[in-house]
Amino acid sequence: MAAGAGLGYLGGTRGAAVALYAGAYVCGAYDLLTHLWASLRKGRFVFDIDLLMLLAALGAASLDEWAEGAFLLFLFSLAHALEHSALGRARASIRQLSDLAPAMAEVDRGGRYAQVPVLEVRPGEQVLIRPSMRVPVDGRVVAGRSAVDQAPITGESVPVEKGAGDQVFAGTINGEGALTVETVSAVGDRTLDRIVTLVEEAQTQKAPTQVFTERFERLFVPCVLVADVLVVVLPPLFGVWDWSTSFYRGMALLVASSPCALALGTPATVLAGIAQAARRGVLIKGGMHLENLGTVRAIALDKTGTLTVGRPEVTDIVSVLEGGETRVLQLGAAVERQSQHPLAVAVVRRAESAGLASLDAQDVQSVVGRGVRARVDGQIVEIGNLRLFDEQGVTVPDALRSSVEGLQGNGRSVMVLRAGEQWIGALGVADQPRANVGDVLNRLRRAGMQRIVMVTGDHQNVGDAIGREVGVDDVRGGLLPEDKVTAVRALAREHGGVAMVGDGVNDAPALAQATVGIAMGAAGTATALETADVALMADDLTRLPFAIGLSRKARAVIRQNLYVSLAVIAVLIAATTTGTFGIGPAVVVHEGSTLIVIANSLRLLMFEDR
Repeated sequence: MAAGAGLGYLGGTRGAAVALYAGAYVCGAYDLLTHLWASLRKGRFVFDIDLLMLLAALGAASLDEWAEGAFLLFLFSLAHALEHSALGRARASIRQLSDLAPAMAEVDRGGRYAQVPVLEVRPGEQVLIRPSMRVPVDGRVVAGRSAVDQAPITGESVPVEKGAGDQVFAGTINGEGALTVETVSAVGDRTLDRIVTLVEEAQTQKAPTQVFTERFERLFVPCVLVADVLVVVLPPLFGVWDWSTSFYRGMALLVASSPCALALGTPATVLAGIAQAARRGVLIKGGMHLENLGTVRAIALDKTGTLTVGRPEVTDIVSVLEGGETRVLQLGAAVERQSQHPLAVAVVRRAESAGLASLDAQDVQSVVGRGVRARVDGQIVEIGNLRLFDEQGVTVPDALRSSVEGLQGNGRSVMVLRAGEQWIGALGVADQPRANVGDVLNRLRRAGMQRIVMVTGDHQNVGDAIGREVGVDDVRGGLLPEDKVTAVRALAREHGGVAMVGDGVNDAPALAQATVGIAMGAAGTATALETADVALMADDLTRLPFAIGLSRKARAVIRQNLYVSLAVIAVLIAATTTGTFGIGPAVVVHEGSTLIVIANSLRLLMFEDR
C-alpha cells in the first residue's frame, strides 16, 4: 500500500516503490521460505501449496506486476495468520484440560497440612480438599462427605455425592463439604493427565478424508506445475496469446490451483470435533475414529454395566405366609449378611434400606453353587436355589415352585427360603436397566441407527427379560468373549459399520473387532482408555447419542468443506486461464474460501445434541 501510494500519488521514484514492494515480498514470503528451507534441510523437496504461492509471486514480479505479487503474499500471509488464530481456538479448548487441576495441594506432612506443589505429591499421601476448591489429585476419600462436580472430567451434568471409599479425580470441583483424600496416582498418571495425552495424540491421527486430500495434493501440485508450463509456453507458440498475457495467466493459474482450503478443511474439523467431545466427557482418540463413528448403522451393547447398572437388586418378594414379605427379607438378610456374593449383598442392602431389624445368624454354612444354611433364633434357615432342596429330597410346594419358575422365566435369579419345616417364600434378584436407557436407544434410532443388539454372557432368558424392558431389537445371550466377536462380525457384514459398547476389559476382543469400540465409564480405568477408540468418561450412556450425533455432523462438515474447496479451485482455474480473473481477484476468492471452510469447521465447537 505504501509503495502504491508513493508511486501513484506522492510522486515517489520507481526505485523507491520497488524497494518497498521488495520489503513486502520479504515479509509476506518469510513464513513460506522458512517452511521450504526446513523441508530442504531434511533432504525433501515438497510440491505443496507454499511452493505454488511463492512461484506465483515471483512470476508476478518478473512481469513487473509488483503490486499483484505483494498483494498475493500479503493476503496469503494474512489468511495463514487468521487460520492459526481460528485453529488456536480449538486447541485452546484442549489445552484448558491441562489447567483444570491446581498447581498446589494441601498435604498432610507430619500431622499438619502444608501447601505443596502437586508435582511433589506421592501416592499414599493424604490431601485436604476444602469447600469449593478444585481437586488436585486422583484419590479415594478417607474422611468427609461432599458433592463433587465431575463435569470437567466425566461430563456429568449434576454433582456426585462422595464419601469414604469413593474415588475423586484431579480437575473436579469440590462442593460445600471438606474431604480428606488419599492420593492413588502421581502427576502424569492421573486420569486428567491420561486424557490430555490421548487427546494430544488424537490430533496427530488423521481422518480418512484428510489422508485422501493429502494424497490428492501430492499428485495435484506437480500436475498443476506441468499444466502451468504448458499454459505459459503453448498459447504463444500457436499465436493464441502473446508471451506477456500467457505468462501472467500462468501465474494466476498457480494461485487459483492452490488447494489450501482443501488441505485445511478436514484437520480443522477433526480438531474442533475432538475438542468439543472432550469438553462433554467423550474422548475420541483420533480423526479416523471421529469420522468412522459417523458411518456406523448398527450397534452392539454389552448388558452388564452398559445397559444395566451392573449391580443386582431385589426386584420381587414372594411370601408363602400372607403379609410375610418383611419376614422373608429379614430372614434372608440374616443368613446372607456374612456372604460377599453379589446376590447376598443385594438382599442385605434391600433389608437395610427398608430399615428392618438385624437378626443374629449362627453356624453359617455355605453350600457351594446351591445356597447358604444358618441357625437363626434357634431354627435352621436355608436360602438357595431349587437344587438346594431338590438334592435333599425335600418337596417344594407347587405354588411356590410355580412362582419361582415364573420369576426365572423373567430373567430373575431366585432364592427360596425355608425355616425349619416351614416354607417362608422366595426372593427374586436382577440387575436393573439404567435410568432413561429406553430414551437413549430412541435417540440412537433417530440418529440413524438401524439395528441395536444386546450381547451378553448371561443366560438367554435373562438377556431377553432386560431386552424387552429396554427395547433393543435383538438379544444374543450366553456369549463368551469370542462369541461376541462373531456377533460383531455378523452385524458388520449385514450393516457395514458397527459400534461395540462395553466395559473395555472383558469386551476388549469385540471392541477391537468393531468399526468403533466404545468404552463405558472410562474415568479412572486405564485399560478402557487404552483399548477403546472412543471412551465415555462418565458411567453415563446418555453421552452415546451425543458422540454419534457429533461424528455425523463432523462428517457432514468435512463433505461441505470438500465440495466448497474443489468447486472454488475449478471455478478459479477456469476464470484465470480465460483471463476473467487476474492474480488479485484470484487471491481474494481463494483465501476467502479457506477462511470459510475454517469457520465452517469451528461450528462443531458449538455442537449440542438435540
